[in-house]
Amino acid sequence: MTADDRLALGIDVGGTGVKAALVDVRSGDLVSRRVRLNTPKVSTPEAVLKTIAKVVKSVAEDHPFDPSVPVGCGLPGVVKDGRMLTAANLEKGWVGLSADDLVGSALGRRVHALNDADAAGVAEMRIGAGRDVRGTVLMLTVGTGIGSGLFRNGRLVPNTEFGHLELNGRDAETRLSGVARERRGLRWKAWAVEFSVYLERVEAYLWPDLIILGGGVSKVIDKYRRYLKSRAPIVAAHYLNTSGIIGAAMYAAEIAEDD
Repeated sequence: MTADDRLALGIDVGGTGVKAALVDVRSGDLVSRRVRLNTPKVSTPEAVLKTIAKVVKSVAEDHPFDPSVPVGCGLPGVVKDGRMLTAANLEKGWVGLSADDLVGSALGRRVHALNDADAAGVAEMRIGAGRDVRGTVLMLTVGTGIGSGLFRNGRLVPNTEFGHLELNGRDAETRLSGVARERRGLRWKAWAVEFSVYLERVEAYLWPDLIILGGGVSKVIDKYRRYLKSRAPIVAAHYLNTSGIIGAAMYAAEIAEDD
């Protein structure tokens, strides 16, 4: 594998921000600077695609890369065969559209799309907190919403949506995401106590051997770790809120290698 063969572009589209970087997929290191712009408040496909193009342009200006470099894009929703089937934190106009084609056309490159939490989980399972862990591993990305990535003996079970489990009559993410915590004015202890109830519900279904927390809340896990309760060990994502970028790049690189 040459130096160029190790490179892939990772894009992470969330309800709050659009981020991207050029990644060394063997080491997980960011080769370029990490570029971030706010997700448009009205997150139509047209508006978000313009933001993605701006972010990728900034990455290329920082570190030019060949047109053959694989491109992966994580998106907040169910993505099957490159097509968006749900869009929890984007405008509903995304539903039914091919993210592979739309983002690819905006960038003039072939793009491979997947669920954003699945992307984060790929990075953590390959080279992060879940590396070499057997059994069932659950990745939860807690930020604008709650995303989930499920792995069994290192293999991804794609498009799980455990952030939408019912909790007190509502989607769990509407009460317990990072954005919901701020909206409700919850201190970390109060949030962690409620989040532990959610974890109990998830564990009743999955019995995971490890839970990895990613997304924005992973950066401050020391503020609430001692208040969390679960049967499975809980660890912060090794790559914190950058896991989605790295995993999207790895996902695209793996597809390119198989082609």
